[in-house]
Amino acid sequence: MLISIVYDSGWGHTARQAQSVAEGVRRVADAEARLIPVAEGAIPWDVFAASDAIVFGSPTYNGAPSARFKQFCEDSTKPVWSEMKWRDKVAAGFTNSGAQNGDKLHSLISMALFAAQHGMLWVGLDLMPGNDSSRGSVHDLNRLGSWLGAMAQSNGDQGPDDTPIKSDLDTAAYLGQRVAETVRRLQAV
Repeated sequence: MLISIVYDSGWGHTARQAQSVAEGVRRVADAEARLIPVAEGAIPWDVFAASDAIVFGSPTYNGAPSARFKQFCEDSTKPVWSEMKWRDKVAAGFTNSGAQNGDKLHSLISMALFAAQHGMLWVGLDLMPGNDSSRGSVHDLNRLGSWLGAMAQSNGDQGPDDTPIKSDLDTAAYLGQRVAETVRRLQAV
């Protein structure tokens, strides 16, 4: 099973999140994760054609995915969308911003809508929100309380070696594993 993780990362924080998604994918037997940064050359459309799932990732800038990620989406029109080549592939998404909220939900909605326009099957998180009670902690999975995809927060004055925090990276890994397990279940049908 091949799961491609296509993402943009302006400062390296979202790249760390993408790497965690890949780690989660690799927890599932016979699952291969392929990291594809949109800023590093030509888009390998053939790799996506061979993929069982595609996980989308982008930082949230000004309440939306990055311009480079949006360009990738637009560039998919001719080679993929016009013939619905991603129909019935599994999809998921993740995002990161500097603010606790940062309007990250809008980025995930944009990714889910993009996937829907391609006829893909969206997989969200099946985690209850963490850090939502007096007994909660920033160390909880899904500490930012998202169901549509994995969210992370990175302090603007810290580099990718320090942030996002472990619980956000663990949530991304959980999403990667969930995507791989979903693909496995669908293949068994």
